[in-house]
Amino acid sequence: MYNVKRVMALLLAIVALGTSAQQTQAAMIGSPLPLRGMVEKIRFSEPTLAPMAYIMFCMRYADECKPKPRARMVFRGGATRLTKQRMADLIEVNASVNRSIAPQRNERGLAGEEWLINPARGDCNDYAVSKRHELLARGWPMRNLLLSEVVTSWGEHHLVLVVRAQGGDVVLDNLNAQIRNWSQARYRWVRMQTPASPDRWAALAQAGV
Repeated sequence: MYNVKRVMALLLAIVALGTSAQQTQAAMIGSPLPLRGMVEKIRFSEPTLAPMAYIMFCMRYADECKPKPRARMVFRGGATRLTKQRMADLIEVNASVNRSIAPQRNERGLAGEEWLINPARGDCNDYAVSKRHELLARGWPMRNLLLSEVVTSWGEHHLVLVVRAQGGDVVLDNLNAQIRNWSQARYRWVRMQTPASPDRWAALAQAGV
């Protein structure tokens, strides 16, 4: 069994060593914030509606929205333990998806919003669902790969992937090369999928509340 503090420290070290200029060019801004110490879990408040774009996403990609029976058998219990292989998965998927999708803003607003897996060009929604897709393909349990809507410091709605790991929740984000403690990602947290079901979303308590 891995010590949680040592695992988190190793994750930070690997991220720092493995992030090159080529890997960080895809729509990444701001200064990386390292993981430090214990990482707390995001707290849910009351149930809320899923984004309309998520419902359309599930109509397009039905398999992405229903837990597989085999996965439920293999991955019983709570958060995912960050083994060396799991840490490698996070680093590789985060870097490869950020690198492979060219950033393109959605200029059509909510009416024209689409969440696409691995498009050639896309926005934050496409990065987040593509990372989730790639981790699911590597055997990660769906209940611990949670799409989350946040608001940036400049007032823009943004989608990230939250990974529920033993020791706390970390964020995979196309706006930052680092895999970060969720509370270090300076966002206003709005709503997120719940571990119980990908179709159930809940509003979120803010860091420090």
